[in-house]
Amino acid sequence: MYKYKDLLELKELTADEVNFLLDTAVPMKEVISRPIKKVPTLRGRTVVNLFYENSTRTRSSFELAAKYLSADCINISTSASSVAKGESLYDTARTIQSLGADVIVLRHPMSGAPNLLAKMVKAAVINAGDGAHEHPTQALLDLFTVREHRGEIAGLNVVIVGDILHSRVARSNIWGFTKLGAKVRVCGPPTLMPPGLAQTGAQVFYRLEEALVGADVIIMLRIQKERQQQGLFPGLREYSRLYGLNRERLALARPDVLVMHPGPLNRGLEITHDIADGPAAVIEEQVTNGVAVRMALLYLLTGGGAHSEADY
Repeated sequence: MYKYKDLLELKELTADEVNFLLDTAVPMKEVISRPIKKVPTLRGRTVVNLFYENSTRTRSSFELAAKYLSADCINISTSASSVAKGESLYDTARTIQSLGADVIVLRHPMSGAPNLLAKMVKAAVINAGDGAHEHPTQALLDLFTVREHRGEIAGLNVVIVGDILHSRVARSNIWGFTKLGAKVRVCGPPTLMPPGLAQTGAQVFYRLEEALVGADVIIMLRIQKERQQQGLFPGLREYSRLYGLNRERLALARPDVLVMHPGPLNRGLEITHDIADGPAAVIEEQVTNGVAVRMALLYLLTGGGAHSEADY
């Protein structure tokens, strides 16, 4: 059972709670495979997407998840709202609460903003990515995708490659996969490795070839080109030469390896075209599964157990 009002981070969840969330997403995946993708489960509920950063996949995924469950969905772009006039998160939250929101999905550039918001409002709060802290729904959809293909996550070798220092996706995936018994390896330039990785249970590699040996799952992270101004690695061409996933490096992994990417892809930089479009890649499946996972969360955070099976 999921007993919390909000979903703020995977770090605080148990393996049983993570598995419960994934189990709940299974019937949701069946709903979105129907010709008519609509069930009345959340009729009368309101979901507000409050995004302080640009997003395509996450925001549209939450919007579709709400609509498939018959909830009303409101998208608030901060550039076209009172935030642009200097309104604080506190006052924005109070306004949204007064409008009757049941769920607030927040993406924010500051780590910890969803935790703060959750204390301000009675509505359920879902962290859609906060700073370099966590992106729990991305990790859940990654876990769901791997479980669909492998059945069990325990014992798998999962390699996360790229800018670990600034990646909220990496942090959530480290917590999620390790909780479910996978062995996580992280790989990237030393300047893009945060301190304290040993405490998470992840094994650190600086040579991609060593990290990929025997890998069951490879998660390639987007290189955030805006960080390049900080001089954390020599250049994009040099990064691609050392840490880009190509056919030769992919051959070091298991024959049935899954290649994943949270998007958007920098083709030819962190991953070559032939691999991104090849049989090992499950990138498009991740997008589909993201809707199912977010449907499950909206259902559970609005009192899921009170609904009958007939709603599906």
